Amino acid sequence: MSQVRLATRGSPLALAQAHLAATRLGAVGADTELVIVDTEGDRRGDVALGELAGRGVFTKEVQAAVLDGRADVAVHSAKDLPARTPEGLELAAVPERADPADAIVGRPLRVLGPGARVATGAPRRRALLLAERPDLDVVELRGNIATRLSRVGIDGIDAVIVAVAALERLGLEHRIAERLNPVLFVPQVGQGAIALECLAGSSHATLVARIDDAAAHGALRCERAFLEELGVGCDLPGGAHATLDGGTVTAHAVLMTEDGSTMVRGTETGPDEAAVGRALARALRDALSRAIGQR
Repeated sequence: MSQVRLATRGSPLALAQAHLAATRLGAVGADTELVIVDTEGDRRGDVALGELAGRGVFTKEVQAAVLDGRADVAVHSAKDLPARTPEGLELAAVPERADPADAIVGRPLRVLGPGARVATGAPRRRALLLAERPDLDVVELRGNIATRLSRVGIDGIDAVIVAVAALERLGLEHRIAERLNPVLFVPQVGQGAIALECLAGSSHATLVARIDDAAAHGALRCERAFLEELGVGCDLPGGAHATLDGGTVTAHAVLMTEDGSTMVRGTETGPDEAAVGRALARALRDALSRAIGQR
C-alpha cells in the first residue's frame, strides 16, 4: 500500500474531515497517517473572523507542511482556502461534497422575536441575517463547533448559525432547528467541500486524484473563480454556490454591505466553470457599486 501523510488542523471538525479523506484514500490503496498542524487561525481565537478573512490563516501552515516535506497531502475545509493555490501545490481532489447550506441551531428564524440575539463569526452570515431581519441583535462568535453550540441559551443568545456539513460530519445534525435555503442564504465559497492539495505533478497528486468527484471539483472551481475575480481588496461580505448538471454549471451569488442594507444577487449559467464564476463576480461588483452610489 502507498504511504500517505495527511496534514490537517487539530480541531474536531478538521480531524473528522481528515478521517473521511483517509477512508477514501484507503479504498484506493493508501495507508494513511495524520500530521497535526497548528494554524494562526486556531491560535488567534480572540480575533473576529472578519479581520482574518482571505488571509489563509487556517490553511497556510497546513500547506507549508506539504511544501517542506513533513506531509504528502494537505486536507482543508475548502471554504478556508484563499482564492489562489500557492506555487508548488495543486488542488488534486475534491471528494463528494456535503450539504453546502447553513443551519440555525437554537430556534428557527421565523420564530425569533424582535431583538432576539443570534451569534455568528462570519460577516457573510451577519449581513444576510440583517438583510432578512434587521430587528435581530447579531453578535460575534468564535470557537470550534462544540464551543459555538454551547453558547445557545448563554448570555441571551437565542440561536447560532453554523454549516450543515459541519454538524453532519460531527454527528450533530439533530441540533439543526432550520436549514437555510442555499439559493437565498448563499453559502460561503467552498462550504461543504473538502479540498486536498499535493505537490504539483507528484505521485501523491496522481493517487489523490482517484478520489476526486468531478461535479464537486467543478463547482468549487467556479466558486473560487468568483472569489478570485472579486480580488483580495474586496472586503465586502459575499457568497457563491455552484452546481453542475451535465456539462452546464449554474452559480448563484450574493454581494452586500456589512450591515446587509444594500445587497445584490445574481445567477450565471454556462459550460466553463471558471468563466461563469468570473462573469458573476464582475456583474455583482458592478451592480453593488451602482446600488451604493444610488443610496
